[in-house]
Amino acid sequence: MMSHPIENIMKTTMENIKDMIDVNTVVGNPVNTASGATIIPLSKVSFGFVSGGGEYGENKEKPQGMTTVNAGSQSEQNPFAGGSGAGVSVSPVAFLIVAGDQIKLLAVDHDTTLDRVVELVPQLISDVQNIMAKSKDINAQNNVVMPS
Repeated sequence: MMSHPIENIMKTTMENIKDMIDVNTVVGNPVNTASGATIIPLSKVSFGFVSGGGEYGENKEKPQGMTTVNAGSQSEQNPFAGGSGAGVSVSPVAFLIVAGDQIKLLAVDHDTTLDRVVELVPQLISDVQNIMAKSKDINAQNNVVMPS
């Protein structure tokens, strides 16, 4: 069975899209800074694909009583016309920052305040614990008893 011309168009387009898709498109190449931190860009990638076609030409009706010997042969078919297209959208989403033993996610879009608050809670807890520990050390050195 012969393949339809649209199959060739779709196959070629899909092969080209496969060449564009790479893990480095979503998770970018790491960048090392002078301070020793590593920054890894994260992106959202969207692909769109469309393909279509049809056989075009003038349909001629045969006079009654005339038969065709090779009905359906290539010479009797209408010419095929088709096309395909694809689009790609790459949007930065965040940066993953690795510095020493800490990992932080820095979002590019700060439209939502709640997301930013949730990101800062672990740092806030750590800062409060450090302040409390320093306060206990100072009070212990001065022999001051803090009420519980």
